[in-house]
Amino acid sequence: MGTETEWKFSADSGVFQRVQAAYPGAYRAIAMETVYYDTPAGALSQAGVTLRRRRENGVGICTVKTRAQGLRRGEWECRAETIQAGFPELRRISSLEELANLPPESLIPICGARFTRRALEISLSGGTVELALDQGVLCGGGRELPFAEIEVEGKTGAESVWAAFVRRFSADFSLKGQPLSKFRRALDLAKGDTYG
Repeated sequence: MGTETEWKFSADSGVFQRVQAAYPGAYRAIAMETVYYDTPAGALSQAGVTLRRRRENGVGICTVKTRAQGLRRGEWECRAETIQAGFPELRRISSLEELANLPPESLIPICGARFTRRALEISLSGGTVELALDQGVLCGGGRELPFAEIEVEGKTGAESVWAAFVRRFSADFSLKGQPLSKFRRALDLAKGDTYG
């Protein structure tokens, strides 16, 4: 099973500048355009499954994620230009029951996000993490909501190494955790709720 372990924090452009000054380097700029999909009845989101097609600097990547268990969640992805083209491969590699009998043609776009990610890999004693500075808009229900957040994702090494870095990092910049995913906030926006 593919997994990701990450921490999310609310931020603003001032925090971004301080972080980049403290962690200089060749940040990769990635233009992200994300569309989240579900059935008209919301079967996937009700089951804690997130399905998306994202363009990363123009390259189509389809991803399915499961509900987080603590800091970890299942994640599988494949390259495809549409969710319908990528769905059979996602169903195969994830083996998720929620996808097993779901016809790809039943999927509809429900919300999304457009943002720029500035990403930097940081070497630690005993591992690496990716620092991502995300700024853009969440989209849902014909509305847009600006957002800025920082993600730290464990890449190599033990979770204890990543967690120790995150504790220092969040304290250094007085960061507040962001408990809701981009999908959940965009979905709430589509339903008429907003989060600042």
